[in-house]
Amino acid sequence: MLFMKGTPQEPRCGFSKQIVELLNEHKIVFSSFDIFSDEEIRQGLKTYSSWPTYPQFYVSGELIGGLDIVKELAQSGELEKICPKAKNLDDRLKMLTHKATVMLFLKGNKQMAKCGFSRQILEILNSTGIDFETFDILEDEEVRQGLKSYSNWPTYPQLYVKGELVGGLDIVKELKECGELSNVLKGEN
Repeated sequence: MLFMKGTPQEPRCGFSKQIVELLNEHKIVFSSFDIFSDEEIRQGLKTYSSWPTYPQFYVSGELIGGLDIVKELAQSGELEKICPKAKNLDDRLKMLTHKATVMLFLKGNKQMAKCGFSRQILEILNSTGIDFETFDILEDEEVRQGLKSYSNWPTYPQLYVKGELVGGLDIVKELKECGELSNVLKGEN
């Protein structure tokens, strides 16, 4: 986990940009948190970690350090030993589609859709009361393009149940209209 200024796609400081480039160069799988999005976390993490600056890089919940330490680990070859490596794309897509029983790939996230189709499908899924997870395809171009081939479905949003493609907005609307959506989401059809 990388606590950074900005996002991997849009770092908001040079140190954050460098650490993202280094992790990507070494094909390290990581998640990130934009410390500018939550001042309480931004300040609290400094105390929690006894580390006063950002970025902060964690592996398995333990602080590894900032940019300088990650650079040293990369140069010594230790970085690859302590961090998970990126899987090939098909393995990664399979893992993502199975991340939750109901998984929605869309433009945006559960809290904020970034297109009309994504907004509509979120409204429909939220109305069912069934738990689901989301993946913002705008955050990862490799997943965005790869999932189209993987699923043989050229558009977004894409809805998966137990790793199997259900379809996009039109299919979900049809399932809702015929009263089958809840059963499909529960994996009963």
